This record gives sequence, structure tokens and C-alpha cells, in this order.
Amino acid sequence: MLALRGRLTSALSGRVLAPQACASFATGPRQNDGTFYEFRTYYLKSSKMNEFLENIKKHVHLRTAHSELVGYWSVDFGGRMNTVFHIWKYDNFAHRTAVRKALAEDKEWQEQFLLPNLPLIDKQENEITYLVPWCKIGKPPKEGVYELVTFQMKPGGPALWGDAFKRTINAHVNLDYAKLIGVFHTEYGALNRVHVLWWNENADSRAAGRHKSHEDPRVVAAVRESVNYLETQQNMLLIPTSFSPLK
Repeated sequence: MLALRGRLTSALSGRVLAPQACASFATGPRQNDGTFYEFRTYYLKSSKMNEFLENIKKHVHLRTAHSELVGYWSVDFGGRMNTVFHIWKYDNFAHRTAVRKALAEDKEWQEQFLLPNLPLIDKQENEITYLVPWCKIGKPPKEGVYELVTFQMKPGGPALWGDAFKRTINAHVNLDYAKLIGVFHTEYGALNRVHVLWWNENADSRAAGRHKSHEDPRVVAAVRESVNYLETQQNMLLIPTSFSPLK
């Protein structure tokens, strides 16, 4: 018996076990560099929307002196009223830390930008997101409106649903009724969440394009595949502010 056990132990010790495939519960692959995008949503107190936006417009240069503003919008449809949504770009987490430290030491920003606006805000939320590897930030052809579509996917990350999701997005892109601005997946916030930002000329052109997509067999086939990995989805129609880089 001891001899048998010794031979078995020897055989197993020389055996290399194959790695087991597993689906990551993180949000998955990202761009090769450390660039990320912070999504910020501010829910404003009733009747304070105009005052808040006027303050931001007047003093936004104090904030953009420290880091890049990608876009700034008010929510028109699909979300809580009196809400603004904005996206900030950072090179990496060390960059964001340095920016937050600089802002804490910037008395002009605090006195003219921060302190006057804090009493107007009811609630704040943020998410840290990465662009998916197959997407770059798009540029709209002219001024328009934006649709932010948020997909809560099943746990497993892009290793599970990434290819099907990409095919769905590309099927919509190929119809050319809307301009894809960016596809982002969440690193901090609700995991397995993907945000897709679209530009449309106006809300009516968006509605017409969606009707067209519902009748396109390529879109229908792609959606039927990716919906197997979908838990929930929601969207918002966003109106760019006058000081938003993305118009």
C-alpha cells in the first residue's frame, strides 16, 4: 500500500494541471493605457436648475483648468427632473488624485465655483468607467441631442457577453441613423454595467432611426443574441449645455 501511494504521489507531482476557465466578475478588458472617464450625476433641488447652470457656465473655466471636461448635459427625458450629467477624463488614478488635491488648494475654485453651488445640489453620484477596447470617443458632426443607454448585463463580464454586445452596437452603427460617441464599462459602481452614448440630430430623428432599426433583420438578430445576457436597461435623452465640449 505504501509503495502504491508513493508511485501515485510521484505521478501527480509531475503532472501539470490545465488552467480552469472562469468568467471574470470584473467589468473586463479596457484600453491599453490607464485613461478613464468619471461619470458624475447631480440631482438638483427643485427650481434651482437655472441658477446652478448659470453659475457653472460663468465659472466652469476654474474647473477645466485642472482636468478635461468631455461633456455636460441636462437630462430631458428618462430620468429624474432637474438633473445634470457630466463626464471628466483622467490619464490614470494618480492624475485624478493630483487634480482633487489641486482643487482642494484652489481658493478661487472653492469660493466661486464650489461653495455657491453646493446648496443647490440635492444628491450626487459618480462612476468610474473605461472605454471598451474597440471604441474611441466620437465627435458629433454638428450640434444635436444625446442618448445615454445603460445596460446592466449578467455577471461574467465581457468574457461572457462582450462579443454579442459588440455585434449589437455595430449593427446599429451600420444603419447610420445615429453617431456613436462612446461605449463605456464600469470599473467602480455597479459592475457588469455598460453605458453607450449616442448623438442624434434631434429627438425626432432618433425616433425615426429607432423605428428603422426595429425592422432591420441584422439588428433584430444581433439583439436577440445579446438580450440573453441582459438583466435591465434604461436610457436618458440629454441636452448639451452651452459650455459642453460635446455639442
